[in-house]
Amino acid sequence: MATLSISAPLPAAHPLRNRNFRLLWTGRTTSNLGDQFYLVALPWLVLQLSNSGVALGTIMMTATIPMAALMLVGGAVSDYVSPRRVWILSTLLRALAVAGVGALVLTHVVALWHLYVLAFIFGVADAFATPAAQTLVPSLVEREQLPAANSVTQVSQQLTTIVGPAPAGLIIRAVGLAWAFFIDAASFVVMLAAIWRLPDPPRSEAATRQPLLCSIGQGLQYINGDAALRSLFLVAAALNFCLAGPVSIGLAWIAKQHFGSPIAFSILVSSVAAGTLLGALLAGFKKSQQRGQLILVVSTLIALCTAFLGLLLQLWSLAVVLLVMGACAGFLNIHLLSWFQERVARAMLGRAMSVLMFASIGLAPISLALAGFAVKWSVTGMFVSSAILMLFVTALAALTRSVRDIH
Repeated sequence: MATLSISAPLPAAHPLRNRNFRLLWTGRTTSNLGDQFYLVALPWLVLQLSNSGVALGTIMMTATIPMAALMLVGGAVSDYVSPRRVWILSTLLRALAVAGVGALVLTHVVALWHLYVLAFIFGVADAFATPAAQTLVPSLVEREQLPAANSVTQVSQQLTTIVGPAPAGLIIRAVGLAWAFFIDAASFVVMLAAIWRLPDPPRSEAATRQPLLCSIGQGLQYINGDAALRSLFLVAAALNFCLAGPVSIGLAWIAKQHFGSPIAFSILVSSVAAGTLLGALLAGFKKSQQRGQLILVVSTLIALCTAFLGLLLQLWSLAVVLLVMGACAGFLNIHLLSWFQERVARAMLGRAMSVLMFASIGLAPISLALAGFAVKWSVTGMFVSSAILMLFVTALAALTRSVRDIH
């Protein structure tokens, strides 16, 4: 008598086995590496031209303002046109802008106002490219592959930020600033070639012509109408708001006031970076049938670690807590992003992802400004208050059954 065997479904193949995703990953990694040349060359050039920290700060701000202001518009345009086409145009714009500045540097006619224009162009382009990137990936891989796809992307990005600045500095020293900008432009060309060969995601019948503001409003209503989406969006917003300013400013303050050493500051920052890389790696392998509960637990751990930052005084203990906190944050970011991409209807994905990205980017300047005042009041109070807010928002999400039941 024959026996009937029921085998478990085969695990999804790693996304790097997917030709389209592998092509995109290669282009993005090359572009991220090229960006490290830009990120080293731009501040150096600003200081050469002006010798002013104020000029450097305002140029950086010139990039962040249009990015935050236009992020929601970028998501709506991605849904209406095509995330692939939006990404192509924004990449082309950045390539032309950075190559133009390289030419100005090479011919010794570059002026400070050129760099303000460059920063503004990059901010506008990033406002459209960021939601387009998060919208295109779900059309290239299977639903089960999204956590691994986002994980390998984030890991590659973290690694380029670690290994990229040193060769950038050597290139600048050897052949000059202009070639750093040209290398970044060349990396954008590689990115363009990769995106150009990808298929356009299928258009949805729901992507109808309508005024831009109505389209953005639909995206906000879509998130607000889904209890799980709304709750986890608030968790993501609270985490970014409570960590961006306090960690950036608080760690420098602690290193200066308690240890009086830039080496201590570098150790603390490196601990966060190492933890984030570890968390992104783990997220690509960890499978959970109770993803909602896992997200809530990890969010709680991040809040507890944040509270400890204001209470610990030893460098090694702070480094350990930051390592754990970075790992939790890296892990959580991958799973939140992947779940958003899985949950949202394809026709609304660009707008929904732009709202999520806005929560990450748009709140950062406010968080930084408030942390600058709070750290003078009490660094312990700042971290403990941030932890309480994170715990409160996480508790509200935990009360939502649709969050607890997420698989």
